[in-house]
Amino acid sequence: MKPDIKICGLKTAEAIDRALARGATHIGFIFFEKSPRYIEPDVAGRLAEAARGKAKIVAVTVNPTNDDLDEIVALLRPDMIQLHGDESPERVLTIKAVYGLPVMKAFSVRTSEDLQRVEAYIGIADRFLFDAKPPRGSELPGGNGVSFDWSLLSWLDDSVDYMLSGGLNKDNIAEAMAITKAPGIDVSSGVESAPGTKDVVMIDRFFDAVEKACEPETVSGS
Repeated sequence: MKPDIKICGLKTAEAIDRALARGATHIGFIFFEKSPRYIEPDVAGRLAEAARGKAKIVAVTVNPTNDDLDEIVALLRPDMIQLHGDESPERVLTIKAVYGLPVMKAFSVRTSEDLQRVEAYIGIADRFLFDAKPPRGSELPGGNGVSFDWSLLSWLDDSVDYMLSGGLNKDNIAEAMAITKAPGIDVSSGVESAPGTKDVVMIDRFFDAVEKACEPETVSGS
């Protein structure tokens, strides 16, 4: 079964058009000013119109204030809010109640202990995103191009809906899908020619790799 695919950190109409043409189910706009993928909410709102009704529009935030979210929600009109900071279960519930939107809660993973935090959010967050912990010295909570041990996700059951993120690209996506059976895939730096610069050829190659990984295995016989 083909997973949901989210292309995150989009900044140009060309990249959005290619992602949609290849079947992206989600497109993400990043509202974290330290990121090379940061985009102003009004610009994101204009670009997102091409995707409205075709893919879910995701507002990616890091410990946002209500003032931040007021502006983002008004200008972007997202289908989902992604929280990529230290937001508590109570904060997730508040955001859902105030904005009436589903929330995807991101977790940075390096060890099994990192995943234990998820339990407090089950039944509260609508979906999870599992990303690799950033390398030492990085100010970015995601988009660092590093992976984690995907076998750590083996404890999850089907009740936990999530997207796999962190260092995914055309060369490792088949292995990642085979190990995790992830219901969703999130890619950002893996389809970039430089930090924050999406490459339509790389987007094509990533989707090609996903489609190949989804092909049923053929068994040769005599």
